[in-house]
Amino acid sequence: MHPLLCIHNSGCVDEWIKNVLVLSFTGDSGKVTTVVATPGQGPDRPQEVSYTDIKVIGNGSFGVVYQARLIDSQEMVAIKKVLQDKRFKNRELQIMRKLDHCNIVRLRYFFYSSGEKKDEVYLNLVLDYVPETVYRVARHFNKAKTTIPIIYVKVYMYQLFRSLAYIHSQGVCHRDIKPQNLLVDPETAILKLCDFGSAKQLVRGEPNVSYICSRYYRAPELIFGATDYTSNIDIWSAGCVLAELLLGQPIFPGDSGVDQLVEIIKVLGTPTREQIREMNPNYTEFKFPQIKAHPWTKVFKPRTPPEAIALCSRLLEYTPVTRLSPLEACAHAFFDELRQPNTRLPSGRELPLLFNFSPVGEFASLSFIFSIYLPNVFLVFDF
Repeated sequence: MHPLLCIHNSGCVDEWIKNVLVLSFTGDSGKVTTVVATPGQGPDRPQEVSYTDIKVIGNGSFGVVYQARLIDSQEMVAIKKVLQDKRFKNRELQIMRKLDHCNIVRLRYFFYSSGEKKDEVYLNLVLDYVPETVYRVARHFNKAKTTIPIIYVKVYMYQLFRSLAYIHSQGVCHRDIKPQNLLVDPETAILKLCDFGSAKQLVRGEPNVSYICSRYYRAPELIFGATDYTSNIDIWSAGCVLAELLLGQPIFPGDSGVDQLVEIIKVLGTPTREQIREMNPNYTEFKFPQIKAHPWTKVFKPRTPPEAIALCSRLLEYTPVTRLSPLEACAHAFFDELRQPNTRLPSGRELPLLFNFSPVGEFASLSFIFSIYLPNVFLVFDF
């Protein structure tokens, strides 16, 4: 076994530390770092990878994210560096190695590095670099006191639903869908879902933690403490993202878990006993003040497209199983404009590829309904 591949066996960590190749030198183009890295997909064949122009672009409780340039291809990449617990396999790495989709940030390589403390080991994920996020794009329009063009809302949300259709077909639930985790290229409008640090392969019958997902985007079943939830929590979060793009602010801005539920009830009304049972059977004996649902048309601004409101109402439902699936969302009338061959971005640029569905991707078990989702002019397959 190659020393880079034995990191999960604590007995061979010392051997790994001795064998990891990290060479740094300074040349005319600045500091170049060379590491032994394993490709994100395909066979485990470690190879030397060199990069330069390193700078920090983000940090948090998870670790640090760097931007760098690959020497061979001159492409920009993002390197996510997280502390590795040697007792466990890294779930994010395991999940990202099996994902391959145009709307999901790609894992190019991964490698390990030692920390300053003894026996401290870091996992480094080398990912596609995408310059912006939906969060920052939306904030740009808010600061300019204008609404984001509806065509961008359609293009971004459609690609988000494609990414969800794919990961859900793989049994993976993201569990932290929010505007900050939706990377976008401002020129092409291509969206890529990122940050699988909270993602998990959900298995029916196996309990999951309910304290997951960023507060504004947490599905009500999570607030009710459900541990047997499904990937429908991602659909709720996507509905919150759509509503936020339409409103210019979060639709459910709670200050705490309880306050989050209050904000939801203000819009959807008090859940019925049956709806509470569907979210979490253990919560059926709790009583809530009876509040009527607020009409969806009054939640949004007067000029909000009716199809957008209709889609929102089908995503933000108390009962998880009644929420639209990602593919049902893709087929919604709100996205009909994207299926017109002459539709362009505000810049005049063509739309990004939206219909390059794959029989082994989103439609893995639904290949017989290709024609429903693909306009005849876009019968393009991405194998």
